[in-house]
Amino acid sequence: MDELLNWIRRLFRGDVVAIGVLAEWVIIGTGVYVILRFLRGTRGANLFRGMALLLLLVTVVVKLVADRFNLDRIQAAYPTFVMGVILVGIVVFQPELRRALMHLGATGWLPGFSRDVVAMLDELIESVSYLSRNKVGALMAIERNTELGGLIASGCKLDAEVTAQLLNTIFWPGSALHDMGAVISQGRLAAAAVQFPLTDNESLDPSLGSRHRAALGLSEESDALIIVVSEETGIISLAEHGHLHRPLTPDTLRSLLEARLGGGTPSEPALEPTPAAGETAPSTPDARTSIHTAT
Repeated sequence: MDELLNWIRRLFRGDVVAIGVLAEWVIIGTGVYVILRFLRGTRGANLFRGMALLLLLVTVVVKLVADRFNLDRIQAAYPTFVMGVILVGIVVFQPELRRALMHLGATGWLPGFSRDVVAMLDELIESVSYLSRNKVGALMAIERNTELGGLIASGCKLDAEVTAQLLNTIFWPGSALHDMGAVISQGRLAAAAVQFPLTDNESLDPSLGSRHRAALGLSEESDALIIVVSEETGIISLAEHGHLHRPLTPDTLRSLLEARLGGGTPSEPALEPTPAAGETAPSTPDARTSIHTAT
Protein backbone atom coordinates (compact mmCIF):
# COMPACT_ATOMS: atom_id res chain seq x y z
CA MET A 1 0.00 0.00 0.00
CA ASP A 2 2.86 2.36 0.81
CA GLU A 3 4.41 1.67 -2.59
CA LEU A 4 1.06 2.34 -4.27
CA LEU A 5 0.61 5.66 -2.46
CA ASN A 6 4.17 6.63 -3.29
CA TRP A 7 3.56 5.83 -6.97
CA ILE A 8 0.38 7.97 -6.95
CA ARG A 9 2.32 10.90 -5.44
CA ARG A 10 5.00 10.55 -8.11
CA LEU A 11 2.29 10.46 -10.76
CA PHE A 12 0.74 13.73 -9.59
CA ARG A 13 4.21 15.30 -9.47
CA GLY A 14 4.63 14.48 -13.14
CA ASP A 15 7.28 11.79 -12.70
CA VAL A 16 8.10 10.35 -16.14
CA VAL A 17 8.48 6.76 -14.88
CA ALA A 18 5.12 6.85 -13.07
CA ILE A 19 3.41 8.28 -16.16
CA GLY A 20 4.97 5.53 -18.26
CA VAL A 21 3.64 2.84 -15.90
CA LEU A 22 0.17 4.37 -16.09
CA ALA A 23 0.32 4.43 -19.90
CA GLU A 24 1.33 0.76 -19.93
CA TRP A 25 -1.62 -0.20 -17.72
CA VAL A 26 -4.00 1.78 -19.92
CA ILE A 27 -2.70 0.01 -23.04
CA ILE A 28 -2.93 -3.43 -21.39
CA GLY A 29 -6.42 -2.71 -20.07
CA THR A 30 -7.59 -1.49 -23.47
CA GLY A 31 -6.21 -4.60 -25.15
CA VAL A 32 -7.96 -6.91 -22.67
CA TYR A 33 -11.23 -4.96 -23.09
CA VAL A 34 -11.07 -5.22 -26.89
CA ILE A 35 -10.42 -8.97 -26.71
CA LEU A 36 -13.25 -9.58 -24.26
CA ARG A 37 -15.60 -7.41 -26.31
CA PHE A 38 -14.76 -9.35 -29.48
CA LEU A 39 -15.23 -12.70 -27.72
CA ARG A 40 -18.38 -11.72 -25.85
CA GLY A 41 -21.21 -14.18 -26.41
CA THR A 42 -18.96 -16.94 -27.81
CA ARG A 43 -17.35 -20.02 -26.30
CA GLY A 44 -14.03 -18.24 -26.66
CA ALA A 45 -14.99 -15.82 -23.89
CA ASN A 46 -15.11 -18.58 -21.28
CA LEU A 47 -11.88 -20.09 -22.61
CA PHE A 48 -10.14 -16.73 -22.43
CA ARG A 49 -11.29 -16.13 -18.86
CA GLY A 50 -10.20 -19.64 -17.86
CA MET A 51 -6.73 -19.22 -19.37
CA ALA A 52 -6.35 -15.77 -17.81
CA LEU A 53 -7.32 -17.15 -14.38
CA LEU A 54 -4.86 -20.04 -14.78
CA LEU A 55 -2.02 -17.66 -15.67
CA LEU A 56 -2.91 -15.39 -12.76
CA LEU A 57 -2.92 -18.25 -10.23
CA VAL A 58 0.38 -19.68 -11.49
CA THR A 59 1.99 -16.23 -11.45
CA VAL A 60 0.83 -15.62 -7.88
CA VAL A 61 2.20 -18.99 -6.78
CA VAL A 62 5.54 -18.36 -8.46
CA LYS A 63 5.92 -14.86 -7.03
CA LEU A 64 4.73 -15.62 -3.51
CA VAL A 65 6.10 -19.12 -3.05
CA ALA A 66 8.90 -19.88 -5.50
CA ASP A 67 10.64 -16.51 -5.12
CA ARG A 68 10.30 -16.53 -1.35
CA PHE A 69 11.66 -20.05 -0.84
CA ASN A 70 14.14 -19.90 -3.74
CA LEU A 71 12.53 -22.73 -5.72
CA ASP A 72 14.82 -22.36 -8.70
CA ARG A 73 13.35 -25.16 -10.79
CA ILE A 74 9.83 -23.74 -10.59
CA GLN A 75 11.15 -20.28 -11.45
CA ALA A 76 13.00 -21.71 -14.46
CA ALA A 77 9.92 -23.62 -15.68
CA TYR A 78 7.60 -20.60 -15.40
CA PRO A 79 8.60 -18.89 -18.73
CA THR A 80 8.22 -22.22 -20.55
CA PHE A 81 4.79 -22.70 -19.01
CA VAL A 82 3.66 -19.23 -20.14
CA MET A 83 4.91 -19.89 -23.68
CA GLY A 84 3.06 -23.21 -23.72
CA VAL A 85 -0.18 -21.51 -22.64
CA ILE A 86 0.25 -18.98 -25.45
CA LEU A 87 0.76 -21.73 -28.05
CA VAL A 88 -2.26 -23.64 -26.75
CA GLY A 89 -4.26 -20.40 -26.91
CA ILE A 90 -3.38 -19.95 -30.59
CA VAL A 91 -4.75 -23.42 -31.33
CA VAL A 92 -7.83 -23.09 -29.11
CA PHE A 93 -8.76 -19.64 -30.43
CA GLN A 94 -8.19 -20.53 -34.10
CA PRO A 95 -11.83 -19.81 -35.13
CA GLU A 96 -11.83 -16.46 -33.31
CA LEU A 97 -8.44 -15.47 -34.74
CA ARG A 98 -9.59 -16.42 -38.24
CA ARG A 99 -12.74 -14.32 -37.85
CA ALA A 100 -10.75 -11.35 -36.48
CA LEU A 101 -8.33 -11.45 -39.42
CA MET A 102 -11.24 -11.61 -41.87
CA HIS A 103 -12.85 -8.55 -40.29
CA LEU A 104 -9.50 -6.75 -40.26
CA GLY A 105 -9.01 -7.45 -43.94
CA ALA A 106 -12.51 -6.31 -44.91
CA THR A 107 -12.12 -2.91 -46.56
CA GLY A 108 -15.49 -2.19 -48.05
CA TRP A 109 -17.63 -2.98 -51.08
CA LEU A 110 -16.28 -4.64 -54.16
CA PRO A 111 -15.42 -2.29 -57.05
CA GLY A 112 -17.83 -2.39 -59.97
CA PHE A 113 -20.73 -3.98 -58.09
CA SER A 114 -22.44 -0.65 -57.42
CA ARG A 115 -23.37 -0.27 -61.10
CA ASP A 116 -26.11 -2.88 -60.75
CA VAL A 117 -26.80 -2.57 -57.03
CA VAL A 118 -29.99 -0.52 -57.44
CA ALA A 119 -31.57 -2.98 -59.88
CA MET A 120 -30.47 -5.92 -57.75
CA LEU A 121 -31.97 -4.37 -54.61
CA ASP A 122 -35.28 -3.75 -56.39
CA GLU A 123 -35.58 -7.43 -57.25
CA LEU A 124 -34.28 -8.56 -53.86
CA ILE A 125 -36.68 -6.43 -51.83
CA GLU A 126 -39.60 -7.46 -54.03
CA SER A 127 -38.78 -11.10 -53.39
CA VAL A 128 -38.28 -10.63 -49.64
CA SER A 129 -41.61 -8.80 -49.38
CA TYR A 130 -43.40 -11.63 -51.19
CA LEU A 131 -41.72 -14.35 -49.13
CA SER A 132 -42.45 -12.50 -45.88
CA ARG A 133 -46.14 -12.01 -46.71
CA ASN A 134 -46.55 -15.68 -47.54
CA LYS A 135 -44.34 -16.90 -44.66
CA VAL A 136 -41.92 -18.70 -46.93
CA GLY A 137 -38.55 -19.32 -45.30
CA ALA A 138 -35.51 -17.89 -47.08
CA LEU A 139 -31.78 -17.43 -46.51
CA MET A 140 -29.74 -15.19 -48.83
CA ALA A 141 -26.13 -14.01 -48.53
CA ILE A 142 -24.76 -10.97 -50.36
CA GLU A 143 -21.02 -11.27 -50.87
CA ARG A 144 -18.90 -8.22 -50.11
CA ASN A 145 -15.13 -8.08 -49.62
CA THR A 146 -14.71 -11.61 -48.25
CA GLU A 147 -15.02 -14.04 -51.13
CA LEU A 148 -17.48 -16.91 -50.68
CA GLY A 149 -16.09 -19.10 -53.44
CA GLY A 150 -15.81 -22.13 -51.14
CA LEU A 151 -19.47 -21.92 -50.19
CA ILE A 152 -20.55 -21.35 -53.78
CA ALA A 153 -18.64 -24.44 -54.91
CA SER A 154 -20.46 -26.55 -52.31
CA GLY A 155 -23.92 -25.60 -53.59
CA CYS A 156 -25.79 -25.70 -56.87
CA LYS A 157 -24.10 -23.19 -59.17
CA LEU A 158 -26.47 -20.91 -61.09
CA ASP A 159 -24.68 -17.73 -62.25
CA ALA A 160 -28.04 -16.14 -63.04
CA GLU A 161 -29.49 -12.67 -62.98
CA VAL A 162 -31.06 -11.74 -59.65
CA THR A 163 -34.81 -11.60 -60.19
CA ALA A 164 -37.70 -11.76 -57.73
CA GLN A 165 -39.33 -14.58 -59.70
CA LEU A 166 -36.22 -16.74 -59.56
CA LEU A 167 -35.69 -16.18 -55.82
CA ASN A 168 -39.33 -16.91 -55.07
CA THR A 169 -39.14 -20.12 -57.09
CA ILE A 170 -35.95 -21.24 -55.34
CA PHE A 171 -37.32 -20.83 -51.82
CA TRP A 172 -40.87 -22.03 -52.49
CA PRO A 173 -41.54 -25.12 -50.33
CA GLY A 174 -41.09 -28.33 -52.25
CA SER A 175 -38.60 -26.98 -54.80
CA ALA A 176 -35.34 -28.87 -55.16
CA LEU A 177 -33.29 -25.86 -53.98
CA HIS A 178 -35.44 -24.40 -51.21
CA ASP A 179 -33.34 -25.86 -48.37
CA MET A 180 -30.24 -24.01 -47.11
CA GLY A 181 -29.18 -20.67 -48.63
CA ALA A 182 -28.49 -18.71 -51.79
CA VAL A 183 -25.40 -16.60 -52.49
CA ILE A 184 -25.34 -13.36 -54.49
CA SER A 185 -21.86 -12.56 -55.80
CA GLN A 186 -20.82 -9.70 -58.06
CA GLY A 187 -24.47 -8.73 -58.53
CA ARG A 188 -25.50 -12.18 -59.79
CA LEU A 189 -27.17 -15.15 -58.15
CA ALA A 190 -24.13 -17.40 -57.94
CA ALA A 191 -25.52 -20.49 -56.22
CA ALA A 192 -28.42 -21.98 -54.27
CA ALA A 193 -28.77 -24.90 -51.83
CA VAL A 194 -25.60 -23.67 -50.12
CA GLN A 195 -24.82 -24.89 -46.60
CA PHE A 196 -23.83 -21.95 -44.37
CA PRO A 197 -21.73 -22.55 -41.22
CA LEU A 198 -23.81 -22.56 -38.03
CA THR A 199 -22.91 -20.20 -35.19
CA ASP A 200 -21.57 -21.75 -31.97
CA ASN A 201 -22.98 -18.91 -29.86
CA GLU A 202 -24.41 -20.57 -26.77
CA SER A 203 -26.29 -17.47 -25.61
CA LEU A 204 -28.43 -17.19 -28.74
CA ASP A 205 -32.21 -17.05 -28.26
CA PRO A 206 -33.39 -20.70 -28.42
CA SER A 207 -36.51 -19.61 -30.33
CA LEU A 208 -34.36 -18.84 -33.38
CA GLY A 209 -34.13 -21.68 -35.87
CA SER A 210 -31.40 -23.10 -38.07
CA ARG A 211 -31.74 -20.36 -40.72
CA HIS A 212 -30.91 -17.64 -38.20
CA ARG A 213 -28.05 -19.69 -36.75
CA ALA A 214 -26.65 -20.25 -40.24
CA ALA A 215 -26.96 -16.53 -41.02
CA LEU A 216 -25.10 -15.57 -37.85
CA GLY A 217 -22.49 -18.26 -38.44
CA LEU A 218 -21.64 -16.91 -41.89
CA SER A 219 -21.69 -13.30 -40.64
CA GLU A 220 -19.15 -14.25 -37.96
CA GLU A 221 -16.73 -15.65 -40.54
CA SER A 222 -17.13 -13.05 -43.30
CA ASP A 223 -18.37 -9.53 -44.00
CA ALA A 224 -21.31 -10.82 -46.04
CA LEU A 225 -24.82 -9.46 -45.50
CA ILE A 226 -27.25 -12.31 -44.82
CA ILE A 227 -31.03 -11.89 -45.16
CA VAL A 228 -33.35 -14.27 -43.32
CA VAL A 229 -37.11 -14.69 -43.70
CA SER A 230 -38.74 -16.79 -40.99
CA GLU A 231 -41.16 -19.40 -42.27
CA GLU A 232 -43.02 -19.43 -38.92
CA THR A 233 -43.64 -15.67 -38.55
CA GLY A 234 -42.53 -14.07 -41.82
CA ILE A 235 -40.19 -11.79 -39.82
CA ILE A 236 -37.32 -10.33 -41.86
CA SER A 237 -33.83 -10.26 -40.35
CA LEU A 238 -30.39 -9.07 -41.45
CA ALA A 239 -27.17 -10.59 -40.09
CA GLU A 240 -23.81 -8.80 -40.28
CA HIS A 241 -20.59 -9.13 -38.30
CA GLY A 242 -22.22 -11.38 -35.72
CA HIS A 243 -25.22 -9.09 -35.21
CA LEU A 244 -28.81 -9.97 -36.04
CA HIS A 245 -31.09 -7.00 -36.82
CA ARG A 246 -34.77 -7.89 -36.46
CA PRO A 247 -37.63 -7.41 -37.01
CA LEU A 248 -37.32 -5.39 -40.21
CA THR A 249 -39.79 -4.15 -42.78
CA PRO A 250 -38.88 -4.31 -46.49
CA ASP A 251 -38.27 -0.53 -46.52
CA THR A 252 -36.00 -0.72 -43.47
CA LEU A 253 -34.13 -3.65 -44.98
CA ARG A 254 -33.56 -1.70 -48.17
CA SER A 255 -32.24 1.29 -46.22
CA LEU A 256 -29.81 -0.92 -44.31
CA LEU A 257 -28.61 -2.66 -47.48
CA GLU A 258 -28.13 0.64 -49.30
CA ALA A 259 -26.06 1.98 -46.39
CA ARG A 260 -23.92 -1.18 -46.20
CA LEU A 261 -23.44 -1.67 -49.92
CA GLY A 262 -22.72 2.01 -50.35
CA GLY A 263 -19.76 1.77 -48.00
CA GLY A 264 -21.53 2.84 -44.83
CA THR A 265 -20.12 1.72 -41.49
CA PRO A 266 -22.38 -0.63 -39.54
CA SER A 267 -23.61 1.02 -36.38
CA GLU A 268 -23.60 -0.74 -33.02
CA PRO A 269 -27.02 -2.35 -32.74
CA ALA A 270 -29.25 -1.65 -29.78
CA LEU A 271 -29.51 -4.45 -27.24
CA GLU A 272 -33.18 -5.24 -27.44
CA PRO A 273 -34.93 -8.62 -27.13
CA THR A 274 -36.05 -10.69 -30.06
CA PRO A 275 -39.81 -11.14 -30.48
CA ALA A 276 -41.14 -14.49 -29.42
CA ALA A 277 -42.01 -17.06 -32.02
CA GLY A 278 -45.61 -15.95 -32.21
CA GLU A 279 -44.98 -12.23 -32.58
CA THR A 280 -45.06 -10.34 -35.85
CA ALA A 281 -42.91 -7.57 -37.19
CA PRO A 282 -43.87 -3.99 -36.28
CA SER A 283 -45.75 -1.93 -38.82
CA THR A 284 -43.26 0.93 -38.59
CA PRO A 285 -39.63 0.61 -39.66
CA ASP A 286 -37.08 0.40 -36.87
CA ALA A 287 -33.53 -0.19 -38.01
CA ARG A 288 -32.20 -0.12 -34.46
CA THR A 289 -33.82 -3.28 -33.12
CA SER A 290 -31.35 -6.16 -33.12
CA ILE A 291 -29.69 -8.93 -31.19
CA HIS A 292 -26.07 -8.55 -30.12
CA THR A 293 -24.28 -11.85 -30.47
CA ALA A 294 -20.56 -11.13 -31.00
CA THR A 295 -18.26 -8.18 -31.50
